[in-house]
Amino acid sequence: MATQSTAQAHWEGSLTEGAGSVDLVTSGVAHFDLKWAKRAEAGAGTTNPEELIAAAHAACYSMALSHALAGNGTPPESVDTKAVVGFQPGVGITGSELTVVAKVPGLTEEEFLKFAEDAKTGCPVSAALASIPITLNATFAS
Repeated sequence: MATQSTAQAHWEGSLTEGAGSVDLVTSGVAHFDLKWAKRAEAGAGTTNPEELIAAAHAACYSMALSHALAGNGTPPESVDTKAVVGFQPGVGITGSELTVVAKVPGLTEEEFLKFAEDAKTGCPVSAALASIPITLNATFAS
């Protein structure tokens, strides 16, 4: 069964002088303020579309890797994923760098690295981001 997730954004004013917000409507768990300055220059207090994409990519990748490992009969003890999504004004989104550290009993490091790489392309968010470079740094925690 297909699901749908909804977020809603509101913006007032010009791109560089204006401000807005985005709400996670489906879950109702978050409201974020938006400003161009925080998109062009990273900082605290507001978010930007790239940070939200990074959150989605890190979560999706962790879930895809966990699913693949469990399907192999080697469920992970832990999977920690960080995604860094780059943005260049005038160019757009420049890439997503995934860094994962996982503890998986019953696997060798070589086997883990194969699962980690496969999850990079098996993650639906990675598929949605196929037009940008996606890199992976994977660490097998023993």
